Amino acid sequence: MKKLVLSTAILLALSLSFTSCRDEKKAASIEEAVENVTDAVDEAAEATGDAINDAVEATDEAAQATGEAIENAAEATGEAIEDAANATAEGVKNAAEATGEAIEDGANATADAAKKAVQ
Repeated sequence: MKKLVLSTAILLALSLSFTSCRDEKKAASIEEAVENVTDAVDEAAEATGDAINDAVEATDEAAQATGEAIENAAEATGEAIEDAANATAEGVKNAAEATGEAIEDGANATADAAKKAVQ
């Protein structure tokens, strides 16, 4: 009977020690899983922040490039208007000179015709 009680006590002690070790392993796995998830969330948040910063920088660069393009277009338009105005002024001047010459030629021709008619 002593052996039976002693054997039962030993088996009970062994089963308790194996069960308690298994519980600790499960708890350690759960803690490790929670830690891994926390690390993954932190990394994802950091990656998202980096992506947002990159997008903001790209947007700023695009806005600056657009502003520069608008300034260049405005400058080119101003130069084109100035060139057109200069060309128009020169054209008006040339037309006035040509008209003056044509009037003078017409007057000379009329005078010559009048002289011939009088003779």
